[in-house]
Amino acid sequence: MDRTVTTAWPFGDDADRNDLLTAHRIAVASPHARWNYILTFDHESEARPTHTETLILASFLAEYIDHWYDTLWKKRLAERPLDVDGGANGYTFHKYGDGDWGYRQRSWRRGPMFVPVRPSFRGHEYDDTNGLGPLTLVQVMDRIHTISKRPMQHWLDWKAAHPEVFAQ
Repeated sequence: MDRTVTTAWPFGDDADRNDLLTAHRIAVASPHARWNYILTFDHESEARPTHTETLILASFLAEYIDHWYDTLWKKRLAERPLDVDGGANGYTFHKYGDGDWGYRQRSWRRGPMFVPVRPSFRGHEYDDTNGLGPLTLVQVMDRIHTISKRPMQHWLDWKAAHPEVFAQ
């Protein structure tokens, strides 16, 4: 079967084809998009990522693919203009403002829409995160990669190997 790489846009109006983030394979869509993007930037965010934050998002996606996929799957992902996998627990990132990010996973069915919750809800009686936030984009990503008290080693190694993106 011929699996020729195509530049056709298979996503219809689910993701914004003309957004600048798309050039970095970042889907700009709803947190409840119809396609199972590995990484989405919420098109309803109050603020846009800076250039540096865009590079961080793209690096997060690259790390996810590098960590979880073999060569064959990487090739399959590359056949579309955005990375889609129905078996992946995709991430949607939301930017509230400068240095203030939240995220959600596609599998979430209960709890807040994003963690941390939006600034106006922090500390409110219904805030399940106990007022967590604001968090920078890297802090949110560290949280995603944390199971116990510190981020997993593969994520720490990735950041250390990419100082041009994750400058301290």
